[in-house]
Amino acid sequence: MEVTLFIGGSGTGKSYQAMQLAKTLGIRYIIDDGLLIRDNRVLGGRSAKRESSRMGAVRRAIFNDKEHCRQVRDLIESENPTKLLILGTSEKMVHTIVQQLQLPSPAATIWIDEVAEPSEIQLARRIRMKEGKHIIPVPAFQLKKDFSGFFLNPLQVLKGFGKDTAGQEGEKSVVRPTFSYLGKYTISDGVIRSLVHHALHRHTQLIPMGTTFIHNTRNGLVVELDVKAPFGIPVTRQLRLAQERIGREVENMTALHLASVNITIKKWV
Repeated sequence: MEVTLFIGGSGTGKSYQAMQLAKTLGIRYIIDDGLLIRDNRVLGGRSAKRESSRMGAVRRAIFNDKEHCRQVRDLIESENPTKLLILGTSEKMVHTIVQQLQLPSPAATIWIDEVAEPSEIQLARRIRMKEGKHIIPVPAFQLKKDFSGFFLNPLQVLKGFGKDTAGQEGEKSVVRPTFSYLGKYTISDGVIRSLVHHALHRHTQLIPMGTTFIHNTRNGLVVELDVKAPFGIPVTRQLRLAQERIGREVENMTALHLASVNITIKKWV
């Protein structure tokens, strides 16, 4: 495995530059902020941006947690990448990651000022300082499970309303870390119920009945609802379609992750 280190101070835009750098070097696998990423998709890990303190974020990013470290190490072993790009804020940090994950000695080290103009670095620092935003090189949809309950790239979500907004290559997700989060968004259960019912009416033959319950859990939202179904329909196919469409509707419009959609047929019509 050929390991390349990419180093830049916090807020210099290294995560933003990582996608182009990886593409140029023919690297499909990236380690950034506690996550293992392949081709714009999160394979595993836990993002440091979910931690409630800056110190906790640092520990998470360098894989100081044994279970977290073991999970990502096992993933790397099973994926067996030929090349791997590791992002960090200092030489000490990236070499600690290499040691923790028991990776080969790095073949190359690249610094942020080798790939980014001074004006780009200055702009990235200003955005980080003023808005507390952080770029992670994966589409917003891929991050929803890891950032359950937080808004990710909401303008992109709203702009894509009613369309298939599957992540495109090079799409970036803007995330505000927990420990620097400025304010909160609140979405009422009524809004989520409306989205659930809209998905059923638009894409299936199932009819909601009674109360649709919304539960907020650590892993994301759980939706539970009862439905009426016409005689003679392919039940299994309709239920799977309903789960898929409800998940897509709610996640696309709210950027909240659905842990599960539980549907019970209560009546035949």
